[in-house]
Amino acid sequence: MPHLHIKEFKEISLPCEHDEVKFEFFAQNTAHTNEKLIAVEYENESFFLLVKEEEGRVLLKTDKLTRPASIYNVHRALLAYAKAADLEIIASNVPQSPKNVHLQEATALRKIGDFAKDFPTDREVRIEVGFGSGRHLLHQAAKHPDVLFIGIEIHRPSIEQVLKQIVIQKLDNILLLDYDARLFMELIPSNLVGAIYVHFPVPWDKKPHRRVISTSFIKEARRVLKVGGTLELRTDSEKYYAYSYETFIAFPKITLQINKNKDIAVSSKYEDRWKKMQKNIYDVIMVNDEESKPLEIVGDFIFGPLQRDAKELLALHGKTVRFENGFIHFERVYELPDGVMLRVSMGSFDRPEHLYILVRNGKVSYYPELPLHSPVNLQAHTILQKELNG
Repeated sequence: MPHLHIKEFKEISLPCEHDEVKFEFFAQNTAHTNEKLIAVEYENESFFLLVKEEEGRVLLKTDKLTRPASIYNVHRALLAYAKAADLEIIASNVPQSPKNVHLQEATALRKIGDFAKDFPTDREVRIEVGFGSGRHLLHQAAKHPDVLFIGIEIHRPSIEQVLKQIVIQKLDNILLLDYDARLFMELIPSNLVGAIYVHFPVPWDKKPHRRVISTSFIKEARRVLKVGGTLELRTDSEKYYAYSYETFIAFPKITLQINKNKDIAVSSKYEDRWKKMQKNIYDVIMVNDEESKPLEIVGDFIFGPLQRDAKELLALHGKTVRFENGFIHFERVYELPDGVMLRVSMGSFDRPEHLYILVRNGKVSYYPELPLHSPVNLQAHTILQKELNG
């Protein structure tokens, strides 16, 4: 993770702008005085920098929760604040090189809000979950120019590498997203997708709840796939294959195709390595046989008038509220110059969202973006409003 090891942190007068980076406000963690956040905006991305004093040193780095997909934007923000505050840097892993020329031209990287507002429905969509090096995604997009490919990945270097290749290969039918694929599925209109590729997902043998393939994921896949569309799992893990097969076959009615060591048109560098090691490769392909009802999600994330004062809001720290389909947990609380900020996890138990809530001048808003527009999040929002108002 990019960071600066500095001798001493210094605050500057905010809001201000330096080297085209906007610094908006500070947020002080009330439970841990050695932590504070700096709100940043650069190239239409809002996120936090984290100041943390630990073991006799001070680190300036990015906040994991709001970290933008573009690592370059983080680099710019860190260096801009250090320069604006005249910080003494002891050590750094932040490069000062200009943005890659291909990344300057890249437009394929999108935010979850783009899909929530206007999901593309003008052509067939295919989705790859965890595209890694991007070999398969790029190959498929070049082979099928009339299909829109959406690649989902949380590994930042992989995202930037594929963005470069999209520009170099002049592909205009790929969109990339840095987000939880399990949540993203809940946004997709029904009966739209031709194929979902899940190639070599992390097995998560010790944390099976984090696996992509699950009963709920398969249900969403059946809803979003067209009749005849496929969900394709490819794995080198015998445990993951066995778990996935049992999960698929537990459905009362399902069509599956099973293959072992099947050759495909393009393989990842890891698959090439595993084949040389004579590891078995397993494919489980689910074919969707049924048409689903249209997706209907009603509600919004607007907050009403606030009745509680700052002291009462700060007292929510550590509180957990459970409801039938999920929960809300107030993880951390912060003091702002003109209000307070709450960090919460909310939504379903197996895939909650983590986000910030700003309370400034009596107005409440999510930061840096709205939660996913899903039924469980809308239910959590309604309960959250009640908690904020006592």
